[in-house]
Amino acid sequence: MEAQKQDNEHIFRSLYPSVPIPDKLTLPEFVLQGVEEFTEKVAFVEAVTGKAVTYGDVVRDTKRLAKALTSVGLRKGQVMVVVLPNVAEYGIIALGIMSAGGVFSGANPTALVSEIKKQVEASGARGIITDSTNFEKVKNLGLPVILLGEEKIEGAVNWKDILEAGDKCGDNNRVEILQTDLCALPFSSGTTGLQKGVMLTHRNLIANLCSTLFSVRSEMIGEIVTLGLIPFFHIYGIVGICCATMKNKGKVVAMSRYDLRLFLNALIAHEVSFAPIVPPIILNLVKNPIVDEFDLSKLKLRSVMTAAAPLAPELLTAFEAKFPNVQVQEAYGLTEHSCITLTHGDPDKGQGIAKRNSVGFILPNLEVKFIDPDTGRSLPKNTSGELCVRSQCVMQGYFENKEETEKTIDEEGWLHTGDIGYIDDDGDIFIVDRIKELIKYKGFQVAPAELEAILLTHPSVEDVAVVPLPDEEAGEIPVACVVMNPKAKEKEEDILSFVAANVAHYKKIRAVYFVDSIPKSLSGKIMRRLLRDNILSIKKTLL
Repeated sequence: MEAQKQDNEHIFRSLYPSVPIPDKLTLPEFVLQGVEEFTEKVAFVEAVTGKAVTYGDVVRDTKRLAKALTSVGLRKGQVMVVVLPNVAEYGIIALGIMSAGGVFSGANPTALVSEIKKQVEASGARGIITDSTNFEKVKNLGLPVILLGEEKIEGAVNWKDILEAGDKCGDNNRVEILQTDLCALPFSSGTTGLQKGVMLTHRNLIANLCSTLFSVRSEMIGEIVTLGLIPFFHIYGIVGICCATMKNKGKVVAMSRYDLRLFLNALIAHEVSFAPIVPPIILNLVKNPIVDEFDLSKLKLRSVMTAAAPLAPELLTAFEAKFPNVQVQEAYGLTEHSCITLTHGDPDKGQGIAKRNSVGFILPNLEVKFIDPDTGRSLPKNTSGELCVRSQCVMQGYFENKEETEKTIDEEGWLHTGDIGYIDDDGDIFIVDRIKELIKYKGFQVAPAELEAILLTHPSVEDVAVVPLPDEEAGEIPVACVVMNPKAKEKEEDILSFVAANVAHYKKIRAVYFVDSIPKSLSGKIMRRLLRDNILSIKKTLL
């Protein structure tokens, strides 16, 4: 990690040499490079149904879908919204849209009709790809619908029919696709809270894959089996799981919903070697007695990766004790950039492993700085500030939202992440909290993640979320929503004293609410606003 002072700026770069990024190729071409040797190999398999597609299928059907979409009028830069769970064809659908010059926009299949409608309208979508389960949600949105599966439904084009139409089309309509063209428009709550379309080009995603896969050895090609549980509509699902695994000619084991037994069955039956998961699943694996029903010696799992939400240190220790042969990797990224840091390089290549509880080292080709949120000045090592990143992976901006784009990307091309962190002397980065999640108690900043980590060390606490409540005197006070073990005897005072014994006075929890569960998003992030609103409405009722 060299820190370069440019006009008194503290800018940090990767410890590792930069990696080349190919020009000329589109994302689908880049991902499927070298596929000829692997056409018989399975690329995607559904964990529960066993339905599989090979690399030969991926290549053939990506081309067929691209030709069919072009023939029915999809033009370069136009958006197709995909409303599907994690299915075997998902990679073909995303690559097919991009190969036609279109823009893939994944939507959450569990979203409400009104939420899908917002995404369809905000993105100016020209068509929708879904399945019979979700057809009801999209049939009245006034757009052509392609329906995955055997079923034929009036008002939708069947998947088989569209692929067969692709066979009949010539290559005359092929458009030239540049790396600077958009290929994906995922929707993110962004660094400031409301849903926005994130404009990503072929170059953005290729650059990110080159950086994140820099340590993959040639003998790993064709050998990796990745668990596809994180939703594919999420940037990490489509790029970090689908595209990265296809680039390495591995196999993705697709799971459309999480259930602990199904999850463990999939890991064992499909010999999964790499499982990107979220912290709530790690909590489950450590604390749920169902795990003991399985013969864990049959696991071929070599590593799990957690991102999206910080992993409490005690949880990491408990997981390692239960699964001693599984390496826990952490990563840090956001939709607006994709991956920024990784904790594990390849020791055989002289690449290190970052410290426990850090989110890792800076990936090759990236620049990072930490700024004082009030003055904008860049800060030296070991000093917390807002993490900013600059690279070829930075999004083009938020779709049709110049104001939010300008708040997030400055004139020098730095993307302001809204996360507070610091870099230490060895080049390892630690994330302290989100700027917007910090609780301001009498002017002091209190990080919910820190208090949650402490509470999870209590033997009777199964899960927890810390949220701010408005307070006349202090501005905001931290309160805890706690899920207790059914056999627990502790009362509110016991939990309050437990935290008080472990933190500075201003960080103390001021109230405890016992709850049955903590609401979390699909990516594992605690839905703090929902909890806070629930508590405030209960308090109102009591007044």
